[in-house]
Amino acid sequence: MNTSVSNTVRLLGAGLRALLVLTLVTGVIYPLVVTGIAQGLFSDKANGSEVTADGKVVGSSLIGQAYNLPLAEGQETPAPDLMWFQGRPQNGLGTNSVNTQYHLILSGATNRSGDNPELIQWVEDAKAAVIKDNSVPGYTVKPSEVPADAVTSSGSGLDPDISPQYADIQVHRVAERNGLPVAEVQRLVDEHTQGRTLGFIGEPRVNVLELNIALKELVAGG
Repeated sequence: MNTSVSNTVRLLGAGLRALLVLTLVTGVIYPLVVTGIAQGLFSDKANGSEVTADGKVVGSSLIGQAYNLPLAEGQETPAPDLMWFQGRPQNGLGTNSVNTQYHLILSGATNRSGDNPELIQWVEDAKAAVIKDNSVPGYTVKPSEVPADAVTSSGSGLDPDISPQYADIQVHRVAERNGLPVAEVQRLVDEHTQGRTLGFIGEPRVNVLELNIALKELVAGG
């Protein structure tokens, strides 16, 4: 009996020591090392890829934002504020209906097949709106010029980037709304167009938040 008790105590002691060592290594030392490396080598990414303007954080370069007008009385869907460059449609976004204490946006895809009538209608409506909103005196957007990212949402609904083609067809409208030369606004787009990652991954893209910050600075300076 004594031998059995002593063996049990010994095993419990060994288990407790293993628990303490593993807790220290995996719960304290490892996270501190990883955090230190991340902060030392990739501090911007580790902190959420924050974007600042006027000395304050205004968003993340990884998360898209909406540039809409305030809701009018009786209006359910806000209209886009056409003085700004617009991002991709956000049809995949939902709202928090469980814990209504917080006004949360839930990201996700539309979960519609390519031949779904509702999705087809969304795309047709979005295309018509893009053509209407971005056609200004002296410049008309052709249906063939509207790229796919202008009328479809991303898998998350929070894509921060648009294609250079979508940015280009917005240039004349943004220039007119802000009283700027078209060439100046086009220059902003060109300066904020990023190529493929490592030269071959992904597609060229324009970060909408960073582009609109530069636009705001241009308007303020003008």
